[in-house]
Amino acid sequence: MTKSWLSRITITFAGLASLLMFTWPLLIQTPTPNEANLAQTVFIGLMPLILLMVLAEFATGGIGAKQLALLGVLTALNAVVRLLGAGTAGIETAFFIIVIGAYVFGSGFGFILGSTSLLVSALLTGGIGPWLPFQMMAAGLVGLGAGALPKIRASGRTQIRRREIILLSGYGVVSAFAYGALMTLWNWPFLAGTGSSISYLPGAPIFENLNRFIAYEVLTGGLLWDLGRAITTTALVTLTAPALLATLRRAASRAGIEKLEA
Repeated sequence: MTKSWLSRITITFAGLASLLMFTWPLLIQTPTPNEANLAQTVFIGLMPLILLMVLAEFATGGIGAKQLALLGVLTALNAVVRLLGAGTAGIETAFFIIVIGAYVFGSGFGFILGSTSLLVSALLTGGIGPWLPFQMMAAGLVGLGAGALPKIRASGRTQIRRREIILLSGYGVVSAFAYGALMTLWNWPFLAGTGSSISYLPGAPIFENLNRFIAYEVLTGGLLWDLGRAITTTALVTLTAPALLATLRRAASRAGIEKLEA
């Protein structure tokens, strides 16, 4: 029981810390910080956070040597798969593996899978910049949320699979828009300029800056870009979930992970 609570506390801390980093424009009542310094600060904080997650999962039995090897395989696979899209014109191929893998193995596994997948992908493509630590955190949150989804219970296996696909596809849509909103929010003060109705206003009340951010999302077409990610993720989840769920569950069984709902 103690180990279970340790894992939950660590996962909760990781999620809250990540969300706080993204919402700094709404919380920090100071002039806009330098983009590079902000990214560096986040990256320095993110690496120990991921290590803490791994250690907590080891301590609680959530991840063992075999599970860690499986995590490495999925991370490498997802990094390569992401090369097929990498956000071009809103097309994003990385999230379906994160969503399905996290749903099978849990929130801690999902957070680590999401963040490390984006890191390895960036190393492969040279896509390293101030945005990378935020991409890692956002993808980690996608995995964390997928791992927290309720397990489907029904009378027949076919019925379970159908409901699981609907659940995961619906989550794919929600998480795609949430990922896009978070990635825009942290960078919004640097992109929106100054002096307009959609600009970040240092020191303004939270709700005023939130209204400005929403207007920025609508007027700049950010929602349309996120729609492409949502469509891609949902389509890939729908196509791959039946086979991928079965494969990952067999791998979980062979790796000694506690049996999940069939």
